[in-house]
Amino acid sequence: MSEAATDTPDVAMSVPPLASRRAATRRRVPPAWLISLATVALALLAWIAATQAGLVKPLFLPRPGSVLAAFSDALDGRIDGAPLLEHVAASLMRVASAFVLAALIGIPVGLATGLNPALRAAFDPFIEFYRPLPPLAYLPLVIIWFGIGETSKILLIFLACFAPVALAARAGVSAASVDQVNAARALGASRAQVVRHVVLPAALPDILVGLRIGMGVGWTTLVAAEMVAASTGIGQMVLNASNFLRTDIVVMGILVIGALAALFEFGMRRLERRLTPWKGRA
Repeated sequence: MSEAATDTPDVAMSVPPLASRRAATRRRVPPAWLISLATVALALLAWIAATQAGLVKPLFLPRPGSVLAAFSDALDGRIDGAPLLEHVAASLMRVASAFVLAALIGIPVGLATGLNPALRAAFDPFIEFYRPLPPLAYLPLVIIWFGIGETSKILLIFLACFAPVALAARAGVSAASVDQVNAARALGASRAQVVRHVVLPAALPDILVGLRIGMGVGWTTLVAAEMVAASTGIGQMVLNASNFLRTDIVVMGILVIGALAALFEFGMRRLERRLTPWKGRA
């Protein structure tokens, strides 16, 4: 009995505390950026290996060198008669204009429908009806109503961005607890002050998530929007290349669209960390 009693404290002391084990595990896990970089490098190596070995025909998956050559030709304007920067500028103008309109209209509509049940009942049927529709479904109607100019392209992207932004803002209203609202009213705050100082800060994380989703949906709608008799734009360049089976240009255009969308996403994440530093720490 005396030996067992003497051994037990030694065994207990030899087991590291739970916090120390967790810290050691975190130290062993490589940083997220390194994992992402390694994953992208592996995907690129697999792409090179598959095309070099002839496992995939160039019509279906071109070699990385062919995509780089198409990128160089696009920069010099040897593909569609316009340099790549002109296509990028046209697409950015359409997506950015639609996104700003969706934010300026969608956030107030979402907050209003979240605060007022009557407005929610009035707007909900329309938003929920068109939200699941693919943009190509109402593209012909947009052309008939607004023609083939820039208005129809921006409107199509705007409609795609609007629903996620409005629904996220509406959902964010419920993040403000009743106790917070009652405390503000007890201190003499008006309805407008309650919305500005209580509801809006509580809804801000959801609003920013909705803006990120809306921006992503806007980029996915870009190709459909530039089907409407566009002479410039990345989507238009990709569509023209697909008609001539230029897969290298198609892949290059997809990579450019993805890179631009990723830059917007990283920018929105940075803005989210700056505006809502408390998110995830409560």
